[in-house]
Amino acid sequence: MRLTRMVFQASQKATTGIVGLPVNPAARTKLIDLYKKTLEELRTKIPEKAVYRQSVEAITAHRLKVAEENEDASVIEKLVNAGQIEELVYQAEDEIKLISKMAEWRAWEPLEEPAPPRQWEYFKKAALTE
Repeated sequence: MRLTRMVFQASQKATTGIVGLPVNPAARTKLIDLYKKTLEELRTKIPEKAVYRQSVEAITAHRLKVAEENEDASVIEKLVNAGQIEELVYQAEDEIKLISKMAEWRAWEPLEEPAPPRQWEYFKKAALTE
């Protein structure tokens, strides 16, 4: 039993290496709960045709699947490729807050006034010339 405890303790990280972000031993469970809440919030607050909803839903569903299928936090971190699992929890909490803001702003609706001419031109890439 003592050997098992030592191996378990050795597998737990002591720090995230990020100031203000402590290690969360239950991060996977928290992450799964947050992803489920995110999907529910999207379904109740954001219209189905909104690009924001479609994007966040796709990313969250993928990450939820990864978290549910893998017990090991390091595997989740590697497959999601967006930071440590504690950072993923932080990101998921922020996304839930943003959903409420997006619903308040109704960002999917057309602009009240048309955009000025050439408003979005700087987003276009210049043609390649050789």
